[in-house]
Amino acid sequence: MKKLLLICAVVFGFALTASAQDTKPEFKFVEEKHDFGKIPQGTPVSTVFVFTNVGDEPLILADVRPTCGCTIADFTKTPVKKGEKGNIKVTYNAAAVSPFSKTIVVTSNAKTPQKNLIIVGEVTAKDAKATTR
Repeated sequence: MKKLLLICAVVFGFALTASAQDTKPEFKFVEEKHDFGKIPQGTPVSTVFVFTNVGDEPLILADVRPTCGCTIADFTKTPVKKGEKGNIKVTYNAAAVSPFSKTIVVTSNAKTPQKNLIIVGEVTAKDAKATTR
């Protein structure tokens, strides 16, 4: 009888632990990678990554950090409640002529505490005729 009670207590404990973990907030992004395509040199471009909190608890973004100085990010600073949307605006400066792939690291209180967003594209030289007048 004691073994049966012990087994029931252990199973109940695991069930409570699993259900507590299921209540954590979680991202659901519309897109996690954005392709700017071809961009003229010296023309900054921006995109907004939109996400929904599909967890039960409020989602709090602690930090949004681009991996290089050529990219800046602005993000929702208030807690995002269950079912609500938030956003992360990313701007790339497009100074150097070359293809690019940049990562933005998002840190939060979600089930997945770090999420990587990616922007890609190719910066092309401006047309010399268009810049002379």
